[in-house]
Amino acid sequence: MQSKAAHTLIVGARRSPLSQAQLREVESALLKYHPRIVFNGLLVDTIGDKDLTTSLRGLDKTDFFTKEIDQLLLSSACRIAIHSAKDLPDPIRNGIKVVALTAGIDPSDSLVLRSGEVFENLPCGAIIATSSERREAAVRQLRSGFVFQDIRGTIGHRLDKLYQGLVDGVVVAEAALIRLGMTHLNRFRLPGETVKHQGQLAIMARDNDQEMLDLFACLDSRDNREEL
Repeated sequence: MQSKAAHTLIVGARRSPLSQAQLREVESALLKYHPRIVFNGLLVDTIGDKDLTTSLRGLDKTDFFTKEIDQLLLSSACRIAIHSAKDLPDPIRNGIKVVALTAGIDPSDSLVLRSGEVFENLPCGAIIATSSERREAAVRQLRSGFVFQDIRGTIGHRLDKLYQGLVDGVVVAEAALIRLGMTHLNRFRLPGETVKHQGQLAIMARDNDQEMLDLFACLDSRDNREEL
């Protein structure tokens, strides 16, 4: 890709505002090394976006949030795909591979509260929304007496439930708030470790696409390209 003309890459990603912010983040980072590359997003809703009733608690490393995008990649409808690295299935689908794992941003979890509210002052029985057993356990370590409720949907949808008074707190990845420009929200970081690769982005390509492997090497934070 040494041509002086702009080269457009069709990029598969989820349609959510967060996924689109992730796409722009990767494009911006790549432009520092390859200023003539332009991304054209092919945005879709995955089964994980459409099915808002299935609980994520105890859900194994499946392709719940990646299947439809990876199908586009395998069919050559897009040249690369961008996923939240923590959402990758294990094993990764045959025929595709991670060509880069970004260094990522803040991997912590945050508990978002309504403006002016304080965690220590939340009443017994306050409803904390999270679909993660690990995040629930992190909150329980700080205080008991909460009621926990599953929550699904975009970050905006989850926060709407908070501001409508349907829940009293929402646990969200800090990286999501940073990427969406929401760091002004009333929140605090939860202690403890988070899920592996939270805050990092995985750039996928077809197994035989050496050109994409070479192109995105500048963004790969791995010591070993086989690592993930």
